[in-house]
Amino acid sequence: MTAHVRRAEPVEHPTLRIDPRERLDVAVEVLGLLADRTRLALLQRLVAGEADVSTLTEACGAARPSVSQHLAKLRLAGLVATRKEGRRVVYALRHGHLRHLVEEAFNVADHRLGGLPPHD
Repeated sequence: MTAHVRRAEPVEHPTLRIDPRERLDVAVEVLGLLADRTRLALLQRLVAGEADVSTLTEACGAARPSVSQHLAKLRLAGLVATRKEGRRVVYALRHGHLRHLVEEAFNVADHRLGGLPPHD
């Protein structure tokens, strides 16, 4: 099986042109953020819908200060959005693309763990 690698082409948009190297750097940054067990667990929970820090702490099993730090990194990277609900801060995924990326990461894990062949 041979892998076909597409050349990095600038992305055309009516109002902007994205440098392929910059695009690659941002993709590496996003995947690097996902390459942490706690952050991926947080994002996995957020795929199911909005949640506050207490819910997210319970879902990922990490200490609350750690969860808060990871959420701050995800927020600063623009991957999660926040809104206030009284005194609570509620988190949500910012992009549907991120939802698909997280879901696909777990689909790959399911295939590897289940011994299933990869599919396109």
